[in-house]
Order: sequence, then structure tokens, then C-alpha cells
Amino acid sequence: MARGVQTVNIHEAKTQLSRLVDEVAEGKEVLIAKAGKPLAKLSPLREQKRRRTPGFLKGKLSIAADFDAPLPGDVQKILEGET
Repeated sequence: MARGVQTVNIHEAKTQLSRLVDEVAEGKEVLIAKAGKPLAKLSPLREQKRRRTPGFLKGKLSIAADFDAPLPGDVQKILEGET
């Protein structure tokens, strides 16, 4: 087993889940074992920072020339709740 990693059996994990999650939130890892054989690992979530790529859609999107033109009267009335 890795150093500094706590191993608990399934029964203990079920009864102590809240405490184990608190420990994991502090950066520790916990192995969950059945009959002494590790089956799962609780580990803290690492925030994944997505790299932004400015302009990655350049040339793939367009805005219609009449994008901000007034809506037809019947559509405008529907949107304003008039029928």
C-alpha cells in the first residue's frame, strides 16, 4: 500500500463515511477494501482549470445582417403577451 494512505473495510467506510469524506477534503486518500483487498479509492477532487483558447470559433459563426432588425408585428405581439 502507498504510504500515508488509509485503508478501511467496507463496513467501516459505510459507518464512517462522513468522517472519511472530511479527511479526503483535507487532501488525504482512503482505500476501501473487502476482505483485505483494496477495491476503491476516495481521493480529493482536483479543480481542473480549462485553458481558454481565444478565437477557436473564428470563422465558424456568423451573425445575420438583420440580427437587430425589428421583429414582424405578429411575432412581437406574441412575445409581449398580446394575442
